[in-house]
Amino acid sequence: MSTASIEGENLGRRPRAADRATGRPVWKGLLPGAAGTLVAAAGALIAVGCFLGLYVRPTSDDWCAAWKSRDLGVLGITSDFYRTQNGRVANAFLSGVFYGDGLAGIKILPTVIAVTFTAGLVLLGREFVRLIGGRPRLLILTACSLVVQALLYYAGTRSYQVLLWAPATISHTVPSVIGVWALLLGIRTVRHRRAAVRAGGFAAAFFIGFALGTLSEPFALVSGLLAAGAGLLSLPRLGLARNRRPSTWCLLWCAGLVCGLVVLYTSPGARWRRAQQPDKESPLAASELRGAFEDWLHMWHSVTGQWAYLGAVAVGVLLGLGSRLHGPLGPAAAGREPRRAVPRHMLVMLLLLPVPVVVLGSFAVVVGLRSGYGPSGWTYARTWTSYLVPMELALCGYGALWGVRGGRWSAGRRNSGTLLGACTVAAACLGLASVAALVPNVRQLTTVTVARAVAWDAQNSRIRAEAAQGAAAVGYRPLYIGGLAEPFFTADYERDWVAACVSKWYRVDRIHRR
Repeated sequence: MSTASIEGENLGRRPRAADRATGRPVWKGLLPGAAGTLVAAAGALIAVGCFLGLYVRPTSDDWCAAWKSRDLGVLGITSDFYRTQNGRVANAFLSGVFYGDGLAGIKILPTVIAVTFTAGLVLLGREFVRLIGGRPRLLILTACSLVVQALLYYAGTRSYQVLLWAPATISHTVPSVIGVWALLLGIRTVRHRRAAVRAGGFAAAFFIGFALGTLSEPFALVSGLLAAGAGLLSLPRLGLARNRRPSTWCLLWCAGLVCGLVVLYTSPGARWRRAQQPDKESPLAASELRGAFEDWLHMWHSVTGQWAYLGAVAVGVLLGLGSRLHGPLGPAAAGREPRRAVPRHMLVMLLLLPVPVVVLGSFAVVVGLRSGYGPSGWTYARTWTSYLVPMELALCGYGALWGVRGGRWSAGRRNSGTLLGACTVAAACLGLASVAALVPNVRQLTTVTVARAVAWDAQNSRIRAEAAQGAAAVGYRPLYIGGLAEPFFTADYERDWVAACVSKWYRVDRIHRR
């Protein structure tokens, strides 16, 4: 009989006296309760965000994407972005898809993101637990996925932009979702026995990388650093991988990203956009690098000032405690390959890989923002998602390893059940406190989103009625939300691109302040 079946039968039996004496049944029961509580708490916050999607109304770039998708179609807006805007063809294509049916697409986009991200993170967590030799627990994996997402959406300074504002979610949140699923595809590709399937996976790595290179420059930089580091560490001569499949997949991913960025950078739209900017020093100049470093420090001061991110570590500890680990730590412990010696220093380098990726990736993002938007570019917090996702996943992973070490350390002690129970309660309380710290942000987001939707609907009905009566100019009252631009953000109407897009959306010649 297998070990798993024996353990399953033991779980169903009445605890023995020795188990009661050590508190083991209590310890076992705490983990599901803690995970279930976190699932309910974090899931409720994410459900609120999905529900608020129904109250999303156009603002800023929404207006332009909406009328172009309606009048030009998906291929038309893609061509427009390439020729006259910024060269982000994959970004334009997705915008055309979500804006193609009026406003229905952007209302369901938050739910699509949350569902696909949750499933992807659960599957990725399952692979991680198996990698370190544990048994995945669906409830704890779901808790990890939901807490990480709640922190991503609500712990920052731009919650509306990260989850609800479609132009930002398409550019900076969706790429992380695609990246998680691409990583799962890469894992399946390098493990598959059939050459044809592996060839398809390798081709997919290149084409997905190419698409992401024309979707989001910040994500391309961060994911490129991660893939390059993983590819180097997985070279067979270093002893971490048996063959060249992992390094080949990473190489093709990076090649796709580079090709996508080249297409974006050399596009007519990107050249036009750079021509509109005043002459300034090179981003690699000493003064610019010094300014970028100061901006980078300001950005990390904002991130580290949010203690709620420790919730990712807390749920990671629960994941490690609940995975019922056995055997040595390392790739050989996953049970999919025969046990083999892996150099300890290579395992350490692999575990530490997220640190330089997050540090260097965040600095690269700041350099890009400073080049494109000036000294205030670092405040565009919606772009931070590109490195916050690997940061939170790394915190969760390190927490899981701490949970593993704690479980093994207490295994031979008489009061192991009490120690593990205390660790479980402490981790659950920290995780729950971090989720509770997000509630005020969610409450404020709900209030402003719903209030704006009500006001927007009333104004939309009035404007449409006036336009139907043949009015060439209509009044518009700016309805601000999320720190985003609205019509009349500048006194020069000819440079007011938001007002121009609003006019085209309502098919009128001009709008004036009401």
